[in-house]
Amino acid sequence: MDTPPNIQDSSKDERINFVRKQWQCLNHCPSCGKCYFLKGRDAEDLYAEYIKGNKSYIDVTKELRQAL
Repeated sequence: MDTPPNIQDSSKDERINFVRKQWQCLNHCPSCGKCYFLKGRDAEDLYAEYIKGNKSYIDVTKELRQAL
């Protein structure tokens, strides 16, 4: 996994591109786990607070994991 761009040092476009790249389908569900984590939801919606610059990528991920 690549390191997410810091909110302070990145643009909204850089953050959205990072989310898109990280959550791109690998077409191999048994070994990937992305679909399990997303549960049919859109990654851009789930990471909206990161994309807007309100929360770090790690904080959003932690919140999502707690909700599993």
